[in-house]
Amino acid sequence: MTQSQVLILQHVPWEKPGRILDSLDDLNLSYHTLNIVDIKKPDLPQFDEIAGLVIMGGPMGAADVDKHPGLKAEAKLARACVAAGKPVLGVCLGHQIIATALGAKLKKGDAPEIGFAPISRLNKHDYFSMWDKKIDVLHWHNDVVTLPESAQPLARSAGTKVQAFRAGSALGLQFHLEVTASVLEEWLDESRMVKELKAAGFSKSKLREDFALYDPLLRPLAEQVFSGFAARCSSCAQSL
Repeated sequence: MTQSQVLILQHVPWEKPGRILDSLDDLNLSYHTLNIVDIKKPDLPQFDEIAGLVIMGGPMGAADVDKHPGLKAEAKLARACVAAGKPVLGVCLGHQIIATALGAKLKKGDAPEIGFAPISRLNKHDYFSMWDKKIDVLHWHNDVVTLPESAQPLARSAGTKVQAFRAGSALGLQFHLEVTASVLEEWLDESRMVKELKAAGFSKSKLREDFALYDPLLRPLAEQVFSGFAARCSSCAQSL
């Protein structure tokens, strides 16, 4: 990296940033995607070149550092970015990595949350100003986290107390606003994902039907969340 860019940490090929990239492109922000999850000492960009950090999802756990040593570097980088006020966005596993990096506890949920189900907005905050009190979003996770100290809880679901949180410059989302129709198809081409889907009592056709139903309602929210993140990255880039 020779200029300020948003660094995207991706753990598996099918867990892509999707709509996040649309918002970065809208502001002509440069970005760089890396997969360092299995690298003990990864070659990361210079810290002062990072205008924002995105940590994507994946099938591993945030504490699986023995199998995936790069997770330590991801957590360390997330802490450093928050300490410096650089924008950080975590989705699913990324949400858990940021939370645990900031002191939260990781544990197995009571049951996997897979498919579309409602989350509830907590308290009154303007971070997601377009949210109704409840909105159906796409879930796909087993682990859950507690709330990091001094973080603001933003949303919860029946099975997960911390579905979204804000901690300084970081935003964690346990659910998936980034998924487009094409990304969903990549998920449904992965045997591991399909196995988890069937175990949760869903079929490919049912998930596609639900996606077609709920996605038009979620697009404005996704655009607001990700464009807000992109705007903060743009401001950070200009200050570097």
